Parts: sequence; C-alpha cells; structure tokens
Amino acid sequence: MSSFINKVYKNNAIVYKVLLFLISVVAIVYLFPKGGQFKYDFTKGKPWQYDNLYATFDFSIQKTEEEINAEKIALTKNNKPYFVYDIDIVSKVRSDFTEKINYIQSNDSIATENMLKYIAIGNAVISKVYINGFIDLANQGKLVSDNEVVFLRKVNEVEQVVYGKFLVYKEVLELITNHIGDSPYSYGQNKLLNILLEVIKPNITFDANLTQKALDESFKHISYTKGLVSVGELIILKGDIVEGRKLAILNSLKKESESKVWTETNYVWIVSGYTILVSLALLMLLLFLQQYRIEIYRNNNKVTFIFFNVFLMVLIQTLVVKYNSDYLYVVPLSILPIVLKAFFDARLGLFAHVLTVLLLGFIVPNSFEFIYLHIIAGMVTILTVSDLYKRASLFISIGQITLIYMVTYFAFSIIKEGNASQINWEYFILFSANGLLSFLSLFFIYMYEKIFGLVSDVTLLELSNTNTKLLRELNEKAPGTFQHSMQVANLAEAAANEIGANSMLVRTGALYHDIGKMLNPMYFIENQSTGVNPHNDLSPRDSASIIIDHVIKGIELAKEHRLPDRIIDFIRTHHGTSLVYYFYMKEKEMNPEDDVKKSKFQYLGPIPFSRETAILMICDAAEAATKSIQNPTAQSIETLIEKIVEKQKSENQFINSDITFREIEKIKKVVKKKLMNIYHLRIEYPD
Repeated sequence: MSSFINKVYKNNAIVYKVLLFLISVVAIVYLFPKGGQFKYDFTKGKPWQYDNLYATFDFSIQKTEEEINAEKIALTKNNKPYFVYDIDIVSKVRSDFTEKINYIQSNDSIATENMLKYIAIGNAVISKVYINGFIDLANQGKLVSDNEVVFLRKVNEVEQVVYGKFLVYKEVLELITNHIGDSPYSYGQNKLLNILLEVIKPNITFDANLTQKALDESFKHISYTKGLVSVGELIILKGDIVEGRKLAILNSLKKESESKVWTETNYVWIVSGYTILVSLALLMLLLFLQQYRIEIYRNNNKVTFIFFNVFLMVLIQTLVVKYNSDYLYVVPLSILPIVLKAFFDARLGLFAHVLTVLLLGFIVPNSFEFIYLHIIAGMVTILTVSDLYKRASLFISIGQITLIYMVTYFAFSIIKEGNASQINWEYFILFSANGLLSFLSLFFIYMYEKIFGLVSDVTLLELSNTNTKLLRELNEKAPGTFQHSMQVANLAEAAANEIGANSMLVRTGALYHDIGKMLNPMYFIENQSTGVNPHNDLSPRDSASIIIDHVIKGIELAKEHRLPDRIIDFIRTHHGTSLVYYFYMKEKEMNPEDDVKKSKFQYLGPIPFSRETAILMICDAAEAATKSIQNPTAQSIETLIEKIVEKQKSENQFINSDITFREIEKIKKVVKKKLMNIYHLRIEYPD
C-alpha cells in the first residue's frame, strides 16, 4: 500500500492530468443531449450524396413549423367570434322605463292620452332595439364586417346571426327619433326622448373566453402530418436535390429515426459513443500540449485553465441551445481564442477553438453551418486580434469577426434558398450582439489573471510603464540600476523579437530584474556617483553576500507589491547559479592556502527555465560587462560577449530554458550590434 502511495506521490502531475481529463469528459458528456444521431447528413438545396434511400419502416410525413403556423394563422383569421345576449339588461331597461314614466305621469301635467301614446312609443322602441340586440363598439373585441356571420349566445343556446343586425348607438338614436316624430318636439316628446336615451343600454358583448376556447379547439384538430411513407418506398435517389417533398420526408425520417434510436436499452451505448468522441478531442488537446507546448503541459495550473475554458464554452452554448436554439449565434465563442492567445499563443488558441467547435457540433442544429461559421471566425480572430493593450485593436478585430459572421451566413442562406429573399435578417442582429459580447474577453482576461495567476500583454504593458510606483522608486533610490535596467530591457526586447519569443514579457521582466538593489544601492557600482566604494571596508565574503542578497530582496519586494509570478521568475533566474566572480577571486587571493567554497559566492538560482529568462541572463551580463571596457571597440565588445555566453553555457545555465544553439547565436548577434551602436566612437568636436 505504501509503495502505491509513493508512486502516486512521485507521479502526482500525471495523476492530476488524468483526473482533470476524466472530470472534463464526464462533465461535457453530461451536458450533451442523449438522443440518437441520424446517420445521414443532408442540406436543403444540396444533392443527396448517398446511395438510393428506401424506407425501412412506416412513418408519417411531418409538417414543417412554417406550415403549422400558417394553418394556425388561417384558423385564427376564420374563427367566428362569440357574442353574449344579456336578457337581464333588457328586463332592467323595461323596468327602468316603466318606473320613470310612472313618475312623470304622477308629477307632470301631461295629458293622459298623450302619456299612453308615449308609453306605447317607448315600449315599441325598446322591443325593436332588443329584437337582435344593441352592441357597444368599444367592447366589440375582434373587428367584424357587417355581413359576417357570428355566434350569439342567449342563456344556454347558441345561434348564428349576421353581425350587421346588431344595432349601434347611431342606429338606436335614429330609431328613437323616427318613432317620436319630427321636431320641434313638445314637452312630452322631449321627456320621452331623454328617458329612452337614459335607460336603453347595450346588451350585446364580445365573449373573449368562449371565442378563444373555440379557437383552441380548432387548433387541437390540426393535423401535424401530411402523408404516410410505407416500408420499402423510395425516398430519394442518389444525386437528387434535397428540396420540397423530399426534404420534408427526410426531416420526418430523421425525427422518427432519432426517437427510435433513443430507448432505455441503448442509453449506455449512446453515452459510450459520446464519451469516446469527447475523450478523443480532449486527448488531442493534451497531446498537442505535450508535443508542442511542453512548458504549458508541465504546468497543471495552465492545463486546468485551458480545459476550464473549453468546458465553459460548451456549457454556455449548451444552455443557450436548451433555452432557445434561435439564439444559437449569440454565444461569443471567439472569446476562447482571444483569451488563449492573450495568455499563450495563436496556434494553441486556434487548436483549442477548433476542437471546442467540433464538440459543439453534436448539440447544435445545422451542425455543418455552425462549425464552418465558427472555425472561419476563429481563424479571423487569431489573424486579427493582436496587441490587446491597444484600445482600437480589439475593437477593429471584433468588427472584422462580426463582418465575417454576417458574410458567411449570407452565403449559406443564398446557397440554401437560391436567392436573398428568404434571408432571416434577425441573424444579423444576433451576430452584432455576438460581437458586443466578445468585448467581455477583456473582463475574462482580468479575472483569469487574478484566479489562475497568469499574465497577459495588457498587464505587461501596465507594468512596463516606468511611472509605476516600484520603478519610480527604483529610479529615485538607484538611478544607475534603473538606467542599467532600461538598457537591458531594450537589448532583451530586440533579442526576443529576433527569435520569436515574448518580447513584451522579457522587456517587463528586465525592468524589474534588479529592484532588490534599491535597498542597498551604494553597494552596486553603477550607483556609486561619489567614488566611495563601501566594499573596501568589507571582507570579500560579506560583499558577495550583499550582492547575492539583491535577488532575494528583489523577490520579497516583488511579492510585497504583488507582481505576477512570471515577472518574479526573471528576478529569480537572471543570475542563475553563477558565481560572484570578482569577490570569489579576491577571497582566493587573500587566502591562497584556504579551500574557498564556491557555494559561499554562488547565487542560489534557479537557472533560467524559459527562452525569455535565458535572454535576460545573456543581456544582463553583456550590458553590465561592456561598461567595464575602458576603450570599447567592435572587436573588444564581440570578444567579451562571446566569452560571457560561452561561460554561461559551460556552467549549464541554459539546459532548462528550451533554447537552441541557433537561437543563442541570434541573440548574441543582436546584442553585439546594439552594444556596438551604443558605444561607437563619436566625432571629436573642436573646443
């Protein structure tokens, strides 16, 4: 048991990657829809690429969503509205009329014969108004023409009537005035007119609930099929264009096949298939890192970061598809290559993006169109997004990506439909939203820097500003060291550009590599402006200790000011495990009989473990040593740099830095050229 634990402990990095791989596979497979996949891939307007297809079972031809919606619209248009005839209102109108007439009869001096006449007129008007009913247009509901037949419900009976028979306010007024007679009206006629206008109320109202119920009942009787395909029937010939009835039959066959494939008995098989495909994709990503990005592969934090981003994109896209697949192209998948390129490189960003898009092809409709669109957009992202620290750069790049989305979708649409009239212009709005959401990449980059401890070019630009607190303090306390750091930064940046290393990273690291010297600036020769050297009062061992301590103190200062670990790496490694040679030799001269231990005069390391840290070691030593040449010439500078680099190579300072001899030669060439330009002889001007 203990031996097993020891093996696990020794191989903890591999064990972690295996666990990360398994967790990622399980999580992604869990997100995938578990329905079966149709074994044929076809596109509207394209030829059928497979052999002649015959039906292997009976199935119905399903109507398209557009056809069903068209039927619903037609039913809604032809649906007859329901109106309610309120008998209680009629009874109340008659009661109110009798009450008001009786009041007038007992309180007014209207002749009895006239009153009887007015009562007869009023009852006749009420009867005629409510023969068919009186409707208030304000509560009519659906617009109806006069000759349209509608349903009228009286208590529990429903009859069909012509809508035009219902009276409206204007017609009721005309009916009243026609029965009363021509004006001018007498006192009694005016009274009758006012009473009728006051008591007569609309009794026909629109019944929205009953109308909707009738419409819903009609929807229930809609047939969702439009034919039957029998077993053995020819569906499509090889080379036929997929359109019209053939397209409808193929879509129906696809739905029916997927439902037949998905059963409880074959659930395990489907999940197993998904697991194999997802495992292959993620395995390719791991192998790519192992083969071409070994530094990233060895760093579990970075591998976790890459796998997390792949999973995050799959998760977001899956949620959108499950919620509403119409918003498929709102998800800004271009964030993935932008983020990976910001922290690593373009090749890794594109590789991870392509694998992610291929995985998403399992869960999206029109998978070929989706994959093509996003792979093209990913390539454009990699080719255009650069210099994220420049404000206009990301804006221009995302604009180009959005344009590519739109142009590509437009091309797919005209290929499918044969013209531009059927293009869904809402997709262009979705692509615009996609572009706007892509700006979230800056937010993600910031968050990932805090969570995973990574460094982007945006942060490097901020740190390389010489007005930052730490660099300003270095300039004030150790101006000579600051100037040395600036010179080294320029050399290192040029060398990095020559061999294709991260120039922004190495420049920033160079600016901070000697910050530990600001705590004891006078013990370093570049800051000794007065000519007084405090080392004269110290033993060589004590002097070496102070010199070596500037690395440790620099690390402490960097951590205190929360500099990223990638910058602190330059402070740790810029001297590697080299000797403080001057004081070592001085100690040997002073104590020729003693065995002087090199470890007392040796930097603690580690040695450089990347091309960038190796570049800094070369440039730092070269710039410092060149200043010791009394009369610098091209020959003397070249000889000195050759000697310095060869010494570093002989001490195995570069064995962990993944740098080649050819790259070292290029670096030496750049450093020589730059230093010769700095120390070239100038024209002697006359007094």
